[in-house]
This record gives sequence, C-alpha cells and structure tokens, in this order.
Amino acid sequence: MVKIYHNNRCRKSRFALKELTASGLEVEVIDYLKTPLNNAQLQILVAALDILPYELIRRGEKIFKEYYKELHHDNVDWIQAMVDYPILMERPIIQKKDLAIIGRTAASIQKIITY
Repeated sequence: MVKIYHNNRCRKSRFALKELTASGLEVEVIDYLKTPLNNAQLQILVAALDILPYELIRRGEKIFKEYYKELHHDNVDWIQAMVDYPILMERPIIQKKDLAIIGRTAASIQKIITY
C-alpha cells in the first residue's frame, strides 16, 4: 500500500498518481486540501521525510508571500502554518512502508515503486 498526499490541480501530483497506479501498486489518495493534516500528522510526516518543516513549505504560494516571506524561518511554527494553510505543503508526498519522499521527479517516484 502506498499513500499519496495529492492535489489534483497540480501537474506533478497528477503525474505521480498516474505512475503509481500504472505500476500496479495499491494507492491510497489523500486529498490534503479537502482533508487537511493535523499538527501530529504533519510532525510524523516531516519526520518520515527526514527534513525540517520549513523544507516542506511551498515558498511560491501567495499565502507564503503575503504572511511569511519577510519572517526568518526559525521564527515561525511551520507545522502550524501548514495546518492553518494546507496549500503551503509541498506536493506530492508519497509514503510506502517506512519510506517517504516528495515525489516531484520521475526518479523519486520510481524509488518508491521499487522500494
């Protein structure tokens, strides 16, 4: 079973879902904009990705530019920012067993498929 934190409006997220499905894997699609993750879920996801919460932030988003761009990244609770504004979360995130990746490239998606 593979989980994909998915935004259907995102081309890379749609591509990742298509590749996962085509590989024959059973895929659980989590539309994180319709069903936002809570603080604890995001902490677990960030830990599984082995990154800092700031690294999961989409800095090109309008919300980021309006509310967070001028702030030093250590001064913001980025987990809470993603809870408040799920659109800030990078996508797609794919999990299989104990491996989690940001699946923005064909190579990263292939890594999950063959894991």
